[in-house]
Amino acid sequence: MGSNKKRLAIAGCGFLGNIVMDGWCNGLLPEYEIVGVLGRDPGKAQAMADKAGCPVCKTIQELLETKPNYVAEMASVQLVKDIAESVLTSGANLVVLSIGAFADEEFYEHIQSVARENGTRVHIASGAIGGFDVLRTVSLMGQVNTEMVTHKGPKSLENTPVFQEGLMEAKEETEVFSGNTKEAIRLLPTKVNVSVAASLATAGTENTKFSIVSVPGMTGDDHKITAEIHGVKAVVDIYSSTSAIAGWSVVALLRNLVSPIVF
Repeated sequence: MGSNKKRLAIAGCGFLGNIVMDGWCNGLLPEYEIVGVLGRDPGKAQAMADKAGCPVCKTIQELLETKPNYVAEMASVQLVKDIAESVLTSGANLVVLSIGAFADEEFYEHIQSVARENGTRVHIASGAIGGFDVLRTVSLMGQVNTEMVTHKGPKSLENTPVFQEGLMEAKEETEVFSGNTKEAIRLLPTKVNVSVAASLATAGTENTKFSIVSVPGMTGDDHKITAEIHGVKAVVDIYSSTSAIAGWSVVALLRNLVSPIVF
């Protein structure tokens, strides 16, 4: 591998981590060298590491000893909270997919300070939505009103606090949550990364209205975000029946980070 390549470490060896690894194997990330992987399951981590011929690391400290320029997280909110400070103080930049970690405003402010002090950066992957550029632009133009509606099938809401008796048999759409992003992340820490990302790009977690609607027989998720000021209304609406789009958004971000033309 050429020494001019960026050194990339991957934290998370599940479905999404493997999308990034396979993207690298297929030549979509030619400017990167994969230097290590970190995962909870030793077998999955080894299988993924074998694709790149890189080591499996058991701890974040071990991963950082590989001297990465970028650490791409594709695992969980908890992992972001566990590793973010260590990554940024080591001189590496962090690519975050589990954006729900930043619904904790104290953590968000702290990580912002750590990155600033160390001259490093956190890059937030667009995950299942995207459209951050237009959302950010509208929010700069004036006091923005941001609303988000997520439609999900009742099965994906099972075993969550918003699940209601009779949802599985319901024939019509049912609103199961109405509030703001901050309240939603408390109730559904693993299911509202998308709303956290949209609110961080616009009005903030407390000022982003958010509702979840259960749709009988629906597979996948539909996220509709509206950001509006006087004279401008931006709507981002993404449907996906697979979480694969989140993994591919990390590939797209990594490509953009080294591209001579930045979108």
